[in-house]
Amino acid sequence: KTCLNTYNYVCFYSRALSHTPTSLHINQTQHCKLLPGLVSSQAQLCRSNLELMQTIIAAAREVKKTCQKTFADMRWNCSSIDIPSLVLFQTGTRESAFVYALSAAAISHTIAQACTSGDLRLCSCGPIPGEIPEPGYRWGGCADNLHYGLVMGSKFSDAPMKMKKAGSHANKLMHLHNSEVGRQALRDALVMKCKCHGVSGSCSIRTCWRGLQDLKDIAIDLKTKYLSATKVVHRPMGTRKQLVPKDIDIRPVRENELVYLQSSPDFCAKNDKLGSVGTQDRQCNKTSIGSDSCDMMCCGRGYNPYTEKLVERCHCKYHWCCYVTCKKCERIVERYVCK
Repeated sequence: KTCLNTYNYVCFYSRALSHTPTSLHINQTQHCKLLPGLVSSQAQLCRSNLELMQTIIAAAREVKKTCQKTFADMRWNCSSIDIPSLVLFQTGTRESAFVYALSAAAISHTIAQACTSGDLRLCSCGPIPGEIPEPGYRWGGCADNLHYGLVMGSKFSDAPMKMKKAGSHANKLMHLHNSEVGRQALRDALVMKCKCHGVSGSCSIRTCWRGLQDLKDIAIDLKTKYLSATKVVHRPMGTRKQLVPKDIDIRPVRENELVYLQSSPDFCAKNDKLGSVGTQDRQCNKTSIGSDSCDMMCCGRGYNPYTEKLVERCHCKYHWCCYVTCKKCERIVERYVCK
């Protein structure tokens, strides 16, 4: 119900992660009814392209995992995605901006690579670049189909925000803008990848193609944009209302910057109404001076130490030819968690 009332595709991600069976294989149109939170155009896309929905479910799981790894060193570590009310994402915060951008990028990223791997029958490898490669290089391999990923990904991602009952106009503009920032970060992540050929690994010729960087690298780029995100207001500009920077409204919003409408809580204490799970029992770094430091992470409440035994490979020796033997060593390390 919450999903349908907010038309929030981040809600779909949360419900898909928590309610969709891992073993569910979308191979019949009635399976689309088992996916919670879809708006009508998304459900229609599901029925007409069952393989695509399987890919989108995979992207949903990747969003949560990547988000939590990217923000593991900060008070907000994406745990809000699991809060049923999803208040944080309904209020237009900086965190909402990041999740929308990452989600849009993840959907298109997963679809583009599914084309390459042959998991989607309606698409194939991306086109061969028109420019002539340098001497010693040649185009080949199977490029990630970024164009198809962007087209189909935006159809799914932007559908909820284009409905009449999709919440306030300001929120719709914000989410559409941030989703496009995520897709732009994906375009910037298309790089040349090569494989060497030649006698004895001489690499006299390289076969190259256009491939996407890992989603974790794109998430790091979006995290930088999150840290420098611009607070905006919704006000008349010419004949219609637009989002403009709150403190420096002499310029329009830039296409590559994340924007948000409302300030975030400090995430120190648990508060479901504000979308905060708090930092109690979070691990912190006693020697750090950054966001993962015990002072910052624990919000001045202090921390408790504990010890942990680690078993590691050690005293490794290389034997000719060709294997390595190692011993196992134990060491005790001290950890710290927030009170």
